[in-house]
Amino acid sequence: MIVGIPKEIKDNEYRVGMVPAGVKVLADDGHTVLVEHAPGEGSGIANDEYVHAGGTMASCEQVWSRAEMIVKVKEPIEPEYPRLREQQILFTYLHLAPLPGLTQVLLAKEVIGIAYETITNDDGSLPLLTPMSEVAGRMAIQIGAQYLEKSQGGRGVLLSGVPGVPPAQVVILGGGIVGLNSAKSAVGMGAHVTVLDNNVQKLRYLDDVFLGRVATLASNSITIAHSIRKADLLVGAVLVPGASAPKLVTRSMIATMKKGAVIVDVAVDQGGCIETTHPTTHSHPTYQVDGVVHYCVANMPGAVPRTSTFALTNATLSYVLKLARLGVVQSIRSDSGFAQGVNVFGGHVTYRAVADSQGVACRPVQEMLH
Repeated sequence: MIVGIPKEIKDNEYRVGMVPAGVKVLADDGHTVLVEHAPGEGSGIANDEYVHAGGTMASCEQVWSRAEMIVKVKEPIEPEYPRLREQQILFTYLHLAPLPGLTQVLLAKEVIGIAYETITNDDGSLPLLTPMSEVAGRMAIQIGAQYLEKSQGGRGVLLSGVPGVPPAQVVILGGGIVGLNSAKSAVGMGAHVTVLDNNVQKLRYLDDVFLGRVATLASNSITIAHSIRKADLLVGAVLVPGASAPKLVTRSMIATMKKGAVIVDVAVDQGGCIETTHPTTHSHPTYQVDGVVHYCVANMPGAVPRTSTFALTNATLSYVLKLARLGVVQSIRSDSGFAQGVNVFGGHVTYRAVADSQGVACRPVQEMLH
């Protein structure tokens, strides 16, 4: 198979879909890997490293026009729409639920869109979303600490406090991978941490692993409203796989928060779990509502591309290799968890949560293969 590695063009996105080690694995397996000029520059990876690994340097046009499978990091943005081709495999983070425009482009061009974030393991976990969730969860705390500084519009609070002055109150909505990693960082920095989740088993797990250093609350509208009033830093870490995030924090709740408090909504790439959330970029990362600082960058891990790129390839490479060896149809038939990653196929939405979020019909991909 011909595999294409384009350079990401989203605002301040410095990650790349594959590191040279991955290119070597594919090349050694007999596949052609076309690499756009300087795709890994932002991650500290030189062109020569790709060439020495067996990749072929190519122009942007050549990568998109020749590749049977495009391996990216982020969903295509408008300048990339014309480059998509019929029956081309697009393997990337898609996050289609809040993006009906992109969904329609993929359907019209009959692109085979496989989303990292909806591929599952046998236990229901999300192996390709996990590494970026780990990065984003840990980043949420260091970013929140930065924007709590007065010069950044925050309350002027040090996350850890100092002897005689209490630490900041960090509230985390969601106890999954993002929430767990946010809690690790926040506890490590000395903050007072509260995690809310509607899954009591997750709360039990968090209580065990943190030995009581994290307060846990069953999530509902009353506990959320009460908790965010006390929060200096609020982290949105809610995930419904493939679907738009539920709006757990309303606009009226925001008005009750402390002036200069900070919100980091990691769920923004699925529409956000806070009513006042809208996507921002690394160039213009924040805005304020009722005096509360909102950080809602949809590609947070792109700010630490060296770490993120290598973590991503560690997770995705085996799936890329399977696709290159078996093709889409056999990969779907051989692995039901992989089939969950197929969001669009043959001009149809094939992932139920995306279809429901956009109010369109869903046709399971397995039905289309018979």
